[in-house]
Amino acid sequence: MENSKKNDRSGPVSTQRLYPRRRFTLDALAEVLSAELRLTPDSPLYLAYSGGLDSHVLLHALAHLREHAAWQLTAFHIDHGLQPNSAEWARRCAAVCAALDVPCHSERVVVRDVGSRGLEDAARRARYAALALKLPPGAVLLTAHHQNDQAETLLLQLLRGAGVAGLAAMPALADFARGRLARPLLGFERRALADYAAEQKLQWIEDSSNRDEGMARNFLRHRIWPTIVERWPQAAERLALAARHQADAASLLHELGDIDLATVADAQGDLCITALKQLSSERQANVVRRWIRTGGMTTPGERVLREILTRVGTDPQTRYAVVGWRGGEVRRYRDRLVLARSVPSIAADWEVTWDPTTVLEIPGTDWRLRSETTTGRGLVRSRLAGNVMRVRLRRGGERCRLRGHTHKLKKLLQEAGVPPWERARLPLIYVGENLAAIGDRWICEPYAALPEEPAIAFVLERSDAR
Repeated sequence: MENSKKNDRSGPVSTQRLYPRRRFTLDALAEVLSAELRLTPDSPLYLAYSGGLDSHVLLHALAHLREHAAWQLTAFHIDHGLQPNSAEWARRCAAVCAALDVPCHSERVVVRDVGSRGLEDAARRARYAALALKLPPGAVLLTAHHQNDQAETLLLQLLRGAGVAGLAAMPALADFARGRLARPLLGFERRALADYAAEQKLQWIEDSSNRDEGMARNFLRHRIWPTIVERWPQAAERLALAARHQADAASLLHELGDIDLATVADAQGDLCITALKQLSSERQANVVRRWIRTGGMTTPGERVLREILTRVGTDPQTRYAVVGWRGGEVRRYRDRLVLARSVPSIAADWEVTWDPTTVLEIPGTDWRLRSETTTGRGLVRSRLAGNVMRVRLRRGGERCRLRGHTHKLKKLLQEAGVPPWERARLPLIYVGENLAAIGDRWICEPYAALPEEPAIAFVLERSDAR
């Protein structure tokens, strides 16, 4: 017991001697790029360069690595406009890059949603959105996140109650925009970068906002982290290792989610509730998370996820039930869960004259309407002569004649299983004053083409369709 207490009192010098840290050198960086990240000089490198210590060290080392290998290096500087002297920082970054013979592109961004997201998250989103637009296809974006950043991210995610994916923190290599994002410094502590900067006599920009302890990361870094390291000198390395373990667990959960998706998702990508109920509650939660993520949307928080799963276990009291979060929504209709992006409402009296040779974006939706030239299928072209084509939404009472019988549009849509929220956004195509087509589903008589008659067919598709 006495020995244990004595060891606990050992000072910073002795603990550093017991736990030597990894040195940051050109050779060490080259090893990370080629052996760990498996990057080659054929992949153009684009560095997110703020001018601070971390990115300046990475810029300097990468620039000098070009003496040994033909790396293609470009710097991106994002000016958030949040500091009075940010424009001067942009000029200094350009000057540093010029001195190192590194092309530098600077862009100023507007940071939005600070009130709802917080300054750190809002600035990060604005920065990465700009970088995603600037990154060429097949290129690699490098950031200067290091081992301490990884450890801080893990701790912050723990305090936010994050799941396995959140605790995996930052991957060393991931897909990003039209290329990839790499973090070659995750194996190095902040002190190792500071040592390199001192050896090379580097000068960098000190951002005063990094001392603002009102920001969660700064509070953790300046008030909490020193105490942790005093007691556990290897904390950064150990927490980074824990993040890698969580990343492995997240990968396995993703694989299981993909296996379950193959059994519970239909051809349209909707989830079958009857099939979902055959899974355990834990697998239900996992496959729903995976479904939302593969749909290109941000996974909702725990409260929203539980609300979605409640829709699986209980029948809705109304015609359909919807659960929404920022940017997405899940609706239950009959035996399906349907995933969609949140879109603004569209005025019920919306109407527009349409030239079918053009593509029509349907406002308030993520759909567009276009036409194709056909023969014997679609709307007969002879009926268009001298008439104006108009597109509008349902207003109630519409009727369409099919196969010699007149049908109420409401009943047609119900029998076809069209969900109520889609019915409200389905474009109706009029020729003159008469309803001629219902989206791309039905052509009303007498506008339906007979065999061999020149016609046009309508196609309703996602706005991001290629």
